[in-house]
Formats: sequence, structure tokens, C-alpha cells
Amino acid sequence: MAFNDRFLRACRREPVDATPVWLMRQAGRYMKEYRDIRAKYDFLTMCKKPEVAAEITLQPIDALDVDAAILFADILLPFEGMGIDLEFAKGEGPVIHNPVRSMADVANVRVIDAEEATPYVAEAIKILRRELENRVPLIGFSGAPFTLASYVIEGSGSRDYRYAKAMMYEAPQAWHALMEKLAEIVTRYLKMQIAAGAQAVQMFDSWVGALNPNDYREFVMPYSKLVMDNLADEGVPRIHFANNASTLLELVSEAGGDVVGIDWRINLDEAWRRIGYDKAIQGNFDPIALFGPVESIEARVKDILDRADDRPGHIFNLGHGIHKETPVEHAKALVDAVHKLSKK
Repeated sequence: MAFNDRFLRACRREPVDATPVWLMRQAGRYMKEYRDIRAKYDFLTMCKKPEVAAEITLQPIDALDVDAAILFADILLPFEGMGIDLEFAKGEGPVIHNPVRSMADVANVRVIDAEEATPYVAEAIKILRRELENRVPLIGFSGAPFTLASYVIEGSGSRDYRYAKAMMYEAPQAWHALMEKLAEIVTRYLKMQIAAGAQAVQMFDSWVGALNPNDYREFVMPYSKLVMDNLADEGVPRIHFANNASTLLELVSEAGGDVVGIDWRINLDEAWRRIGYDKAIQGNFDPIALFGPVESIEARVKDILDRADDRPGHIFNLGHGIHKETPVEHAKALVDAVHKLSKK
């Protein structure tokens, strides 16, 4: 079997024989094989058992024929080593029992040694590189400093980010001190993944759409840029995904990365023009459109490919993670349509 390097070539804006496609959260709850494993373990245990995380990572490679694997993990895994008391509460998602809301709290956040704090992540990557040899590349990932800061300050998911924004505005020194630590933690965590064998890395800024451009520029951009700059010499593509960030695209692009990931709230051609053609682009199918009929999925795939206009550097993806109730056959239809309609 020949190694499929479409994804890596597209990251470098090189010609490809067909547009590469992978799906955010492609290893997950919409697949029966995943649910069978989930019935045996709690979520954190699945992440911390390298052989289990590797098995889950591989499931969509076989089922969907995607062009890249993304490590099964969670953006919050570094928290434990940082001294953050994290629990994945049933039905509630992640809950943090000691949120960081003052300068004294920030002082207690430990800047982890990633190898010591999350050795199971490196081990899963090593297993996967052996399993994926001559197949597809492996993507490692992390949360971005802002999204991680929002979690540790809010204590859970949030709609309005009241505590995070309050710290920015009322205690900017504490905010910047926390973001400096998080930028260093994210850098170390991603460098560890690259050293273990990740062939590309993605930084998820899932919550950054909560900000206006001025606040992004002042409170977030310097730290996202620090991570991207610190990874520039690692020799692997850097994907910078900012969700709900159509108002921030130029700034996200300026913050760095070889590839900018976009959501579905903007047309791909407009987004690429604003990002700049000197960068690759990743996106941007609405994940909920996967519940539509296959003909509708194919039509939407064609529209996105037409907007990419055969320009080198397009990686097809969803505009956010795949929904847990998505029919697997519709995810497969999406992947097949991308390959069929873009085949050179």
C-alpha cells in the first residue's frame, strides 16, 4: 500500500491528485465501534490508555477512507498536570472544581513538562505511527490558549464567557499572566506530540468567536502567535482553526499557521481571499448538513470545491466537529463525493 500524502501536500499548497478530506471529531460517538469501547471505559480512561486511544483513532480510517488520522484525545488533557481539578461529569461535559479567577489562582497554575504530565499521549502517537505506516498521516492537536483559558476561568462550558471576559477587562495583568503560561504549555504539548511522531498539528480555538476584533488583537492574538512561531521550525504543517471567527479571519491568519481552518458561516472563496492565498485553507461543510439526503450532501460538496477553484492548498473538512447522531453512511458519502468530484 502506497503512503497517501495528499493531506500533507495540500498543507504545503502543492498539487494533489484529489482534494484531501478528514473530519473533525471523526473518531467518536457517531460510530458504533466507538460506542462499543465507550461502554467499557469512562472518557478519560479511553484517552489515557494508549492502545485504546490508538484503536479509536484508526476506526474512521477503515470506515470512511479519509486522508488523515487525528489522534483521539481531548484538549483538556494537560489540565491535570497543571493543578486543575478536572472531571468529565456524566451529561454535563467537563467540569473544573478549582476555576482560575485571580492572580493568586494564576500563580498556582503549573507549567507542565508535557512528557511527564501526558506520557500516554506520546505513547498513543508512537503506536499509531506504526499502525498507519504506508497509509495516511497522523495529526496531533491542542486547544489554543484562549479556549483553554476560557475553560479554566469559567469552570465549564459557557454561552457568554462572563468570567473570562471579566478577567480580561478587570484584571488584565492576571489575564496576560495566565495566557503566557498557557502559550508555553500548548507549545510544549504540541512539540512533544511532534517529537513522538505527529506529522501535522492543529490548534483548536473553539471559543474565540466570542470576541470582537479589538479584544482578539489585544488579549489573544499575541499568545496564539507565540505558539505558532515557536512551532515554525518543527518541520510539520501547523493548522490554526478558529471557530465562529468570520469577523476575525485576517487577524487569525496574521497570528500564524500554514493552514487556516474555517467554519461554515462564511463562503470558502471569500474566506480564502481574506486569509490570503499564501496560506492553505481547511473547511468548511456544515456538520448538520450531513443529516440531509446524499444528493444534497454531494451538491454542497461540489459548491465548496467550486469555490476552492482548483487552487492548491484546500483541505476539505467540516466547519466544526461531526455531530454524535450523524449517520455513518452520510459521512462516508461526503468523503466519497470529495474524492470523486475533485479527482484530477
